Amino acid sequence: MRGACDGGIASFLALALFCLFHTSCLVDGLLKCYCDICTETNHTCETDGYCFASTSLENEVPTLARRCYDKVRFFPAPEYSIWCNTNSTLRGPDDVEYVVACCDHADFCNRDLRPYLSPRKSRVPPGDDPMWVTWKMALTIAMPICAICVVVMVIYHVRMTRRRPGDSDDSQEAPDRPILGGVTIRDMLEMTTSGSGSVGLPLLVQRSIARQIQLVETVGKGRFGEVWRGRWRGENVAVKIFSSREERSWFREAEIYQTVMLRHDNILGFIAADNKDNGTWTQLWLITDYHEKGSLFDYLNRSTVDTNGMIRMALSIATGLAHLHMDIVGTQGKPAIAHRDLKSKNILVKTNGTCAIGDLGLAVRHDVITDTVDIQLNNRVGTKRYMAPEVLEETINMNHFDSFKRADVYALGLILWEIARRCNVGGIHDEYQLPFYDLVPSDPTIEEMRKVVCTDRQRPSIPNRWQSIEALQVMSKVMKECWYHNAAARLTALRIKKSLANYGAIEDLK
Repeated sequence: MRGACDGGIASFLALALFCLFHTSCLVDGLLKCYCDICTETNHTCETDGYCFASTSLENEVPTLARRCYDKVRFFPAPEYSIWCNTNSTLRGPDDVEYVVACCDHADFCNRDLRPYLSPRKSRVPPGDDPMWVTWKMALTIAMPICAICVVVMVIYHVRMTRRRPGDSDDSQEAPDRPILGGVTIRDMLEMTTSGSGSVGLPLLVQRSIARQIQLVETVGKGRFGEVWRGRWRGENVAVKIFSSREERSWFREAEIYQTVMLRHDNILGFIAADNKDNGTWTQLWLITDYHEKGSLFDYLNRSTVDTNGMIRMALSIATGLAHLHMDIVGTQGKPAIAHRDLKSKNILVKTNGTCAIGDLGLAVRHDVITDTVDIQLNNRVGTKRYMAPEVLEETINMNHFDSFKRADVYALGLILWEIARRCNVGGIHDEYQLPFYDLVPSDPTIEEMRKVVCTDRQRPSIPNRWQSIEALQVMSKVMKECWYHNAAARLTALRIKKSLANYGAIEDLK
């Protein structure tokens, strides 16, 4: 008898505790729940049981439901339901999978319940599963950072093992000190970009490099600011310092350089961008590869090229422009990019005689999905001397991306003419001149260029002697097809690249 009483007391206490924490034991005995199908009662239902949310998978499509679960539907007993007390994926009629979450701690407690089907149990493809997408994104972000950490640890280890007694531990090392352990900026870039479509070094690494650079000498000036040769742990780098009023150009150029899969032998190599505030003004730095031969403009002013050198230069520029203009489809794809300020001063000459296209501050990208062009607000315009007829006449279709590519090709034709003039065959060559040097002043206006290019339809003159030299004849034909007045008739950068490559291959076979 005593045992029966103890059992009754225990049951009563258990029921009291249950009622203390569960609203289903309220005086009216009803719990309000969110109901997705109860439109007539403002999406509200009342129950003496639980609120629930369920996710079902039918024909590979997940469906979420939120409703009431009355006691009369409990199974296997009126006071207990296996339906609400399992974390497993269940299988219903017609082979439909579902998972359920129940609650009764507060009215409308099921509003925020979102039960997920187990990826192991469901038939959701791995690529569509939320957890898989999250892990994939985390790995994409983490892998380049881990690679940089490995590089930093290697450098630190080598530095510690090679350090001599009395060496300073100052991070601002002497600028001419060689890279420790043979790890260079190029090594770091290779580790973070090869095969991954990455956009380059992580921002913290970029800032760290920028803060350790010593400026050595000025190598150029322009409307944006000036270019310096700098040193970072024994390596030469180019530092383009923008004036504060050119912040948009600085930001835009850094943004374009870090476009996925842009890195290419014939595009100036981007290293880092940083804004440095010295308390009085802000310096905007863009750090790139340094090419000691300087710009194509400077190089042609002081040097001539042979026919092979001319073709090599022209082909490398066309190759770089073709890569810019090309869109690469895929998850790690690259949008098509138009330069909009192509000229000899914005092309760098490498030590092997090939070229790299730089200065992407005016570049625009093409969004294939929306078929739009992302033209940024910018006070800068292209260089008047190199403007295509449709740009000078203001008839260019700004909403059509191919219009910008065709304007680039027109400018490329003028650059090919500049190179061809400096081709030395048998000791005969022309002095360096800018395009239209004999038709407009040194700093022409839009109106002056429009008259020469659009009204008079004039183009740079081609000497008769070029027709007797095969390489110059090829160059003449290509440049003429670049500067047609009708933009649609001009060659594409890819076609120019193939034409020059075919000629080079034929020459190699001779």
